[in-house]
Amino acid sequence: MPWFLGLGIAGVVLLALSLLFDGLLEGLLGGVLDAPLDGLLSLPVIAGFVSMLGFTGAIVLGTTGAGAGVATAAGVLAGLVAGRLTWQGSRALMRHQTADTPRGADLVGSTGSVVTAIPADGYGEVLLRWSGQPVKLAARCAAPVERGAEIWVEATLSSTSVAVRRVER
Repeated sequence: MPWFLGLGIAGVVLLALSLLFDGLLEGLLGGVLDAPLDGLLSLPVIAGFVSMLGFTGAIVLGTTGAGAGVATAAGVLAGLVAGRLTWQGSRALMRHQTADTPRGADLVGSTGSVVTAIPADGYGEVLLRWSGQPVKLAARCAAPVERGAEIWVEATLSSTSVAVRRVER
């Protein structure tokens, strides 16, 4: 039973190391096995297999009167299932697509308020909501706009400044 527990603990340690050294095993092999195995020899998959082999073997050995051979067979079966589930889960996570990254042009048409008054010949500051987050940007306007006024973004001048116009209500 100590051997099985040792394997289980080694699998958990290997899983922790895989979080730190992600892709190390794949990099050491130079991508030779990428096409035929497609991630089956990744550290998380190996860690899942080894830990389930060890812990399942220890449970079978400790709770039944079966010998080490039966415990090893049960551990290998459980390890294969854990490895397969880890492989499928990691593939699903790698294929998951997120929403497009917001760009400055996405600000056009949004509304906000003036934080620092905007003079007719210079920059002030406005507070906008961009992808749900408040963003303070420099702003220009053709006419002066006082602090607290509601504005509408007409154009993006740079990554940190916009052209605005006052919203008349």
